Amino acid sequence: MMIRMSVRKNKADRQGAALLVVLFVVMAITILSLGFLSRSDVELACGQNMILRTQMDYLAESGLQHAKGLILNPQDVEQEYWTGATGQQLTAGSDNYYDVVAVRDDSDPANRCNYIIDCNSYQLKSGEEVGRSSLRAELRLDPCIAFWVGAKTTFSTVVTINGDVYCNDDVTINGIVNGDVFAAGSITGSGSVAGQKNAFVPTPPISLPGLVCSDFSSKYYYNGSGPYFVQTLSDPNYDSWFPEPGLKNPACVYYRNGDLDLCGDIDITGMVVVTHDLRLKQNCNLTIVAVKDFPALLVGHDIRIESDNQSLTVTGLAQVDHYIDMGDKTGSSLNVMGALCIGGDGITNTAGCMVKITAFADKAALEIWPTASTAKRWTPSAGAFFKSIQRK
Repeated sequence: MMIRMSVRKNKADRQGAALLVVLFVVMAITILSLGFLSRSDVELACGQNMILRTQMDYLAESGLQHAKGLILNPQDVEQEYWTGATGQQLTAGSDNYYDVVAVRDDSDPANRCNYIIDCNSYQLKSGEEVGRSSLRAELRLDPCIAFWVGAKTTFSTVVTINGDVYCNDDVTINGIVNGDVFAAGSITGSGSVAGQKNAFVPTPPISLPGLVCSDFSSKYYYNGSGPYFVQTLSDPNYDSWFPEPGLKNPACVYYRNGDLDLCGDIDITGMVVVTHDLRLKQNCNLTIVAVKDFPALLVGHDIRIESDNQSLTVTGLAQVDHYIDMGDKTGSSLNVMGALCIGGDGITNTAGCMVKITAFADKAALEIWPTASTAKRWTPSAGAFFKSIQRK
């Protein structure tokens, strides 16, 4: 009797031990499964974060390209150049946005072709920012032509070019060029060239603006509307005054059929068109500032400095069909901030003078309208590249 009861007890103990083993195995499998699930969730979240970060990086790079396109085409904005915008989207209605701030780097007076661009991209979920990428880049306009000359020429020691140069023949540089030099012929001289010398180039980096005096002889179009009517200069001589631009003349275009002689201090906002010679005579200090997207000065023949201590300052594009003769007049100066295009021999007889030409692409860019429905564009900058892109 005692032996039978012991066998039954041992059998019950073995069954209880087996149940505990099964429970431990199930618990171990559960713990391992929860660990795998947790790890999978973490890896999935990491993957989603990686995708989000990649999306924000690409969006920020798109913002930089957006800024590049508008800086190369300042005609497309109301400001002098595009300074940025907030809340921009590649796809309307998405949760992804980017903000851009663009600033022209004016720290170096000899170099106005660089821009600093900051772009912040982000994703919004229920008004909360869940992802971000921030980039800073330096954009360089290249080439950015400050001076375009159509014939064999020499830059004397008094000439300083802040920007790039193109000559459609041989060029001798004895002055200073803070930029690259392109020439259809040879490049010689004892002057200083900060950039590259590109001789015997088959085609110019940019074309001439191709302005014609007759296009502004009586009327013109502006921003696709018009016609508007120019202010005709009937008098060949003006001394320390200039007429008002007249009504219905938003670009403030002045037209002179023939020579134009100026004396004294004259400040003009708008465009001056002279079909033959523009002559600066005694005590003349002429300043011309272009209206946005229009040229500042168009001369069908020559500009002549005819007395000592004269000055010509142009902000915008100046086109001269033949040449500029400084006349070796002591103390006289030529200062162009924008671009200067000369079809002939360049700038001659500069002894005792000062000549400085600085590239400002946004000031020299054009959008003129030969007809109400056709716009003609020109810019001194043929391209741009990012010198550096840094993550902030």
